[in-house]
Amino acid sequence: MPVVAGQKLDDGPLGRLGLAARRLRHDASLLRCGGRVVEVSPAICRVRGLSRIAALGDCITIGHMSGQQRLAQVVHVGNDGILAKPFDAEPDIRLDMPAWHLGPLRLRPDESWKGRIMNALGEPADGGPPLPPGPLALPVDRPPPRALRRQPVNRPMRTGVRAVDIFTPICAGQRLGIFAGSGVGKSTFLAMLTRAADFDTVVFALIGERGREVREFVEETLNEQQRRRSIGVVATGDESPMMRRLALKTALTIAEYFRDRGENVLLVADSITRHAHASRDVLLAAGEAPVARGFPPGVFAELPRLLERAGPGEVGGGSITGFFSVLVDGDDHNDPVADSIRGILDGHIVLDREIAEQGRYPAVNVLASVSRLARHAWTAEQEKLVLMLRALIARFEDTRDLRLLGGYRPGADEELDRAVQWVPQIYEVLKQTPDETAAEAQQDAFAVLATTLKALAGG
Repeated sequence: MPVVAGQKLDDGPLGRLGLAARRLRHDASLLRCGGRVVEVSPAICRVRGLSRIAALGDCITIGHMSGQQRLAQVVHVGNDGILAKPFDAEPDIRLDMPAWHLGPLRLRPDESWKGRIMNALGEPADGGPPLPPGPLALPVDRPPPRALRRQPVNRPMRTGVRAVDIFTPICAGQRLGIFAGSGVGKSTFLAMLTRAADFDTVVFALIGERGREVREFVEETLNEQQRRRSIGVVATGDESPMMRRLALKTALTIAEYFRDRGENVLLVADSITRHAHASRDVLLAAGEAPVARGFPPGVFAELPRLLERAGPGEVGGGSITGFFSVLVDGDDHNDPVADSIRGILDGHIVLDREIAEQGRYPAVNVLASVSRLARHAWTAEQEKLVLMLRALIARFEDTRDLRLLGGYRPGADEELDRAVQWVPQIYEVLKQTPDETAAEAQQDAFAVLATTLKALAGG
């Protein structure tokens, strides 16, 4: 058809045809790209026909449009097809099943999600109604804020846990690792941290946890007021590695949504080690070679990308204060995952098995714990006091064997005498139980310590 002089190409049948073509290209409900399953294994399946379309991290559905469909994620792209790993633990996938490309996985967080528990895909896990979608569709794989646009981290926060507030104080937007072996009280310690009152929203991710612990955490740890400001993402140990790997990304995406609204968000992840184990399973199935105690290099490349998403937002926004528990395999604090995470975060708190065996909870080893932003939380007098207390505790612990053997004589060493007199009382100040009320937990830790020190010094 000839074009009349002065007529725009957007007008007439050609323009309408172009508009329809653009709609078909961008509207997945009108046009879907598909392929066929050509190989199935217990860990992964191969799909042919999507190699030129799908990218790493994209989602596909497997199954007939009129029947039940299984959601899977692309973990490898090759000329002979893509490799996709299903999110279901036991998917019913067979040869020649059709597969449909969906694109990147996205979430639509909303204010109404507070008080709800969901799985890694953002589906209700608490038996409640469907979660209403928010206005923005956010990809679960997002880059962190730009480094030079981030606001400074210098506003002290009170957690209510005296061992933390005195020896490893934190600031809003800081990221700390909780390093502990199994059975040392790691989950209980994290539950105590969620009581902090200085946060607008709490997002917690339970990754690879026992099923019974989920209900205990929600019902016994959080009171009604705390539940109303909390959002839980749960992927228990019996779920697939894909779900356990996705849970942390989902929690981060939700936390980022509230951070971008200007809120001060607390993110608690238990545990980042089980996330790394799930990533190892996925990447090994995708063909990566193990390089460090069975972990492929992709695990160590993914950790900083994820953990950097927490922290301060851009200037004018909110912040995400993160507590990430690290399950130390065999109490080896230098295993590859623990060592990598320790170098990424802004500090670490070590829970010691020997301290737990002495009945001192939380079992925080104050000598091994470090907060890299403590200088912004302490006053000059508090910093001087903490350094003095650390020296006394170090002297007390270094001479423990000597004193047990009877080699200690009072009066021979004035500093050791002070350590023997003060340190047990300091340990009593640091002891707390999960049953403490929120009001008791929010007392000024240095005020409680000062009362004890004045009594030891004779008023």
